[in-house]
Amino acid sequence: MSKQSGEQQIQEIKLYESKHKEKDLVQTHHHTTHQILYVLEGTGKCTLNQTDYALESDNVVLIAPYTKHSILSSSKLTVLVLEFNESFLSDEVRTELLPFVFKDSSVMKMSLFDSSELRQLLRKMLYEQSHGDNLRMLAMKIFLAELLFVMKRSYQSNQIADTNKLRVEWLRNYINTHYYEITASEDLSKKMGMSTRYVHSIFKEHYGKTPMQYLTEVRLELVKDMLLETDNDIASICFEVGFESVSTFYRVFKKYVGIPPNQYRTSHHEPGYGED
Repeated sequence: MSKQSGEQQIQEIKLYESKHKEKDLVQTHHHTTHQILYVLEGTGKCTLNQTDYALESDNVVLIAPYTKHSILSSSKLTVLVLEFNESFLSDEVRTELLPFVFKDSSVMKMSLFDSSELRQLLRKMLYEQSHGDNLRMLAMKIFLAELLFVMKRSYQSNQIADTNKLRVEWLRNYINTHYYEITASEDLSKKMGMSTRYVHSIFKEHYGKTPMQYLTEVRLELVKDMLLETDNDIASICFEVGFESVSTFYRVFKKYVGIPPNQYRTSHHEPGYGED
């Protein structure tokens, strides 16, 4: 990895390839410039201010000025290095994008869509750097601003995804512990302060089923255990886990399990069940 001292500080934008063999080590160092590393292929480890991050294809490494960092390749590793001096950027980019993107030096995994946009911008920058005319640096400046915008948008999208993950994990836990009192999907959406459609959408995105489908599965697993582990009447079990009617319970149980609950109890009872 290129090392720029204060005296060698670049005055514009540079984009170059950095190749590493297996087990190559780039010793700890820092730059006075900003760097964005895009992993083209290979795996390895990047240490940023004594924090280790795994590296793999399509990862983006953000290195703010004066961040102490090192890289250890665990296979052949090819990286594109985009290095620039912030004084080269417009005031809007320096104030609106740069502080947000480089708030912390870190490793990002972008979405497929944003990663595709990033690759296209890097290709454009490589072309301008090699074949551009007297407008080359203006083009590089514009593409860099667009790239920083894509990264800020990707970060915000990841934040939303992380927030939704926390939401559905909370909802899943709520269903696990309040299965007996939930009567409709509206109960869950009101609890979360969101529309029923949105709650269904984010839950299904993470778990492959709607909250009410998951609720039914939780209830039926409990019912199966109670059918085998207790001699409670089926109507009592149905009531205890939250089904509103015995007829609905029988229909749902047979749909999911394949046989009626009384037949399930009989066919799964071990000999001597209930005996001392």
